[in-house]
Amino acid sequence: MQNEVVSREQWLEARRALLLKEKEATRLRDSVNAARLALPWVRVDKDYVFDTPEGRKSLADLFDGRSQLLIYHFMLGPDWDAGCPGCSFLCDHVDGALPHLNHHDVTWVAVSRAPLDKIAAYKSRMGWKFPWVSSFGSEFNFDYHVSFSPDDLAKDKVLYNFTAIEPAEAHDELPGLSAFYRNDKGEVFHTYSSYARGPEELIGTLMILDRAPKGRNEDGTMNFVRRHDEYEETAKTPSCCH
Repeated sequence: MQNEVVSREQWLEARRALLLKEKEATRLRDSVNAARLALPWVRVDKDYVFDTPEGRKSLADLFDGRSQLLIYHFMLGPDWDAGCPGCSFLCDHVDGALPHLNHHDVTWVAVSRAPLDKIAAYKSRMGWKFPWVSSFGSEFNFDYHVSFSPDDLAKDKVLYNFTAIEPAEAHDELPGLSAFYRNDKGEVFHTYSSYARGPEELIGTLMILDRAPKGRNEDGTMNFVRRHDEYEETAKTPSCCH
């Protein structure tokens, strides 16, 4: 299917109309960002412990000397053979951002319930460098509503994305992003969490595709996504000589 073909003058008129909407969206995003920064905080009093390549660490330890911590809730359960393709898609975009985040007082860490050896194997397969730790045996994932036990899934509703949803819409693991702040006293505060499509803006490939002629060209949310080592070789476009 091809869009309507018009003159350059008609295209400019349509493009200027779209520009007004783009500017409106930018201003709305600025407003949402300001509201996000103004959210109240919750003190984290619970002692969470994580398995890391350097040994057992607390939530405060994960800050790695910085005052801000972003945790990506990566879908990789204890009995999973590989990480979620969607989470993998997002995390393909992280390593290049790490130097900028770290030098802006922000630490990024992925957390999964899978044991550390399983995390290490998948991380090596994907070629990633960002910190990734295990919350296996901890209540962390359950408290932040990204992991669900069989008992949870047997209930009438489960809480995900701040909403009570049908267990059939859930899974034993679901994605999310949580932010924390650590003050000079060592106190840790939960400042923000986002789930489902909330962290989508972190996926630069989607933002690029949104500007391509066919956009995301998907039948369902990110249904075209594969782990980056699972794509079939793209067929070359035939030239006029063939």
